[in-house]
Amino acid sequence: MDGVETKPGFSTPVAIALGSNLGDRERYLRDAIVELRRLLPGLVVSAFYDTAPVGVGEQPRFLNAAATGSTTLPARTLLETLRGIEATFGRMRPHPGAARTLDLDLILYGDQIIEEPDLTVPHPRFRERRFVLEPLAEIAPDWIDPVTKRTMRELMGGLLPQAR
Repeated sequence: MDGVETKPGFSTPVAIALGSNLGDRERYLRDAIVELRRLLPGLVVSAFYDTAPVGVGEQPRFLNAAATGSTTLPARTLLETLRGIEATFGRMRPHPGAARTLDLDLILYGDQIIEEPDLTVPHPRFRERRFVLEPLAEIAPDWIDPVTKRTMRELMGGLLPQAR
């Protein structure tokens, strides 16, 4: 996945972060994976990680995972599709950082760097988030971040230890 050139109409590798901290967290993640398998050929999913909430105030613990696959969808269309899946599973957005039944974040879209209103890829904070990097490094350790030119394994190794 490193050095992959992405062109419209061609299959692009993507990385998605999954999270849930409301209701039956595991069921939400497993049901979302079913939807992602329909959307992203070659889907590979990490283990599930039980994590403390980070940067969202007092909330229930999260269950997090990462998935990689490929798509012919443009990044914006993929993001809108992910938001549609979240809504199907009851995701509400009353305020930034609100607890959620399902969170699907587009982390990487091939080797592209995209900065548009409501769409930044790579995800702007993924490099500081163990709950994203750890599952992503599990399934795609050699994927190169197009901004830092470091692999997921290297980014993970640079994180300070955090409580789970």
